[in-house]
Amino acid sequence: MPPPQTDPNSVFLNIPYDEEFRSLYVAYIVGLYRLGYTPHLATEIPGGTRRLDRILALIQSCRYSIHDLSRVELTSAPLSTPRFNMPLELGMTIAWTHLNPDLHTWFVWEASRDRIERSASDLKGTDANIHQNTVQGVLSEIRSVFWHKDAPSVQEMTKMHGFVESGLQSYILPRAGTNDAFAPGVFRELCWLTSSLTELSAYSRRRV
Repeated sequence: MPPPQTDPNSVFLNIPYDEEFRSLYVAYIVGLYRLGYTPHLATEIPGGTRRLDRILALIQSCRYSIHDLSRVELTSAPLSTPRFNMPLELGMTIAWTHLNPDLHTWFVWEASRDRIERSASDLKGTDANIHQNTVQGVLSEIRSVFWHKDAPSVQEMTKMHGFVESGLQSYILPRAGTNDAFAPGVFRELCWLTSSLTELSAYSRRRV
């Protein structure tokens, strides 16, 4: 079966789905939309096929992917919960890119530079994007990777992040009847809100 057609403006997000990551999750969505890209999560795909098959198909349909390993546990403490999903999906992406180097580009995000060799020693030499577990760090790295001449400033994106995160808490989650910010419907509403604010911001700039 041939791979799906690649969307040049789509970015697959391989990130942890946990509450402590919520602000950074919103930052990825805001940063990508503000720079003209569309984020995608594995959870948004409906259907009964195997999850790994769905994830691979989504990766293949995206021109880029971001793999955040900052929540991969590096301790062997008994109460820690190992997180293998992110490295697994990164491995799938690397294999796909190796076979199809002109179709996909992947990036690794980490919290600090010293973690990258500990979280995945085979990535030694990879130039990871370091966000320091901060919203501004995520936005700054996204701007650096996807920069273009009309790219908004980190300050502008940070301001929008505040609006979107507030809307998530006060409007989107109550309407969805869930506290799960990563649920498919919530993700779609987050994308709609961010896209609408991005279009409004572009319209305002044209009017000036």
